[in-house]
Amino acid sequence: MPIFNANLSMMFQEVDFLDRFEAAAKAGFKGVEYLFPYDFEINQLLEILKKNNLKQVLHNLPAGDWGAGERGIAILPDRVGEFQEGVGRAIEYAKILGNTQVNMLSGIAPEGVSSDLLNNTFIDNVTFAASELEKNDIHLLIEPVNTRDIPGFFLCGTQQALDVITAAGSDNIQLQYDIYHMQIMEGNLAPTMEKHISSIGHIQLADNPGRHEPGTGEINYPFLFDFLDRIGYAGWIGCEYIPATTTEAGLGWLEQYK
Repeated sequence: MPIFNANLSMMFQEVDFLDRFEAAAKAGFKGVEYLFPYDFEINQLLEILKKNNLKQVLHNLPAGDWGAGERGIAILPDRVGEFQEGVGRAIEYAKILGNTQVNMLSGIAPEGVSSDLLNNTFIDNVTFAASELEKNDIHLLIEPVNTRDIPGFFLCGTQQALDVITAAGSDNIQLQYDIYHMQIMEGNLAPTMEKHISSIGHIQLADNPGRHEPGTGEINYPFLFDFLDRIGYAGWIGCEYIPATTTEAGLGWLEQYK
């Protein structure tokens, strides 16, 4: 049976962020993830997690100036120092909040910089992050993202991510496989997940088109959930979708999996 967690950056947007933890718990979720914890005091977040009996599943490494459109700095040769400082900050939060994995966004490829330099910088940063996280018993995830929603996003395919993991040479790196992103970029969802299941550390979902809840688009989620059971995936599945109306109104798909 799949174990679903709520992505608070996408769900329950009708309430203030810190109130989303309680909303997720009331909706039946046992775990939560979200983009970044860094605007909040660690112990404040910890208290809310404990109060609502929630497991923090995941957050991302610092990813630059999100409000200005940055979507990661891990490929940028002139931001390596900032990236490394961000790894330390992510570890600080993860150790207190209890999540044992963090995700790393590559970023958008800048004009005028060679793909080889961007790729080598990314591999070096992945290697650094994996090593530092391993010292603290935290796993590193890297996530391919579709280039329709984020044009120019550097890491955009499953095989590309696996090649980076191989090049980094660490056992502490896995793939964050987002079904929505990979449906757009590749399709072939079930065979890809089965082939690479040992390299997948976390799965996220949304339907396509629209990035709404399962059942609103073209992806056969009942089949995929049964399929993931059959191939032995035992991790969390993050609900990283934009509700078509309100979050609660769109949770009917989840009832059979509680």
